[in-house]
Amino acid sequence: MKFITVLLFVLSLTGPAMAKKAPVNQSFFGNVAISGTDPVAYFTEGKAVEGRAEFSHRWDGANWRFKSAENRDAFAKSPETYAPQFGGYCAWAVSQGYTATIDPEAWSIVDEKLYLNYSKDIREQWSRDIPGNIARGIANWPGVLRD
Repeated sequence: MKFITVLLFVLSLTGPAMAKKAPVNQSFFGNVAISGTDPVAYFTEGKAVEGRAEFSHRWDGANWRFKSAENRDAFAKSPETYAPQFGGYCAWAVSQGYTATIDPEAWSIVDEKLYLNYSKDIREQWSRDIPGNIARGIANWPGVLRD
């Protein structure tokens, strides 16, 4: 009985904190942003590149990983230039009023901004009305984090 009481007490402390989503899509362990993918590489190499733990930078409540010290330093100088829109959550989901995780291979750069999607199929759907989906995403962001 004592164990259950303690468990209920702990859950009551963590429940409200867990209800609100983080402003950056990140792993549960290590708070790694966008599945550990280097956000700078999308712009410089035109593809998803896995970041390395030794080249990390903390920004906006998350740990961001990079392929190299050069990419890390570029991000640190101007994170808004490289960070994905909508905190790295799926751009289609945000345009629809909710959040979803992403596939680092499902991405687009539009007007020099990075957008990530849940999957390549969802990216295709998102691409059918990019301006409209971006506008809806902007209208929904960051309100979707409260849901």
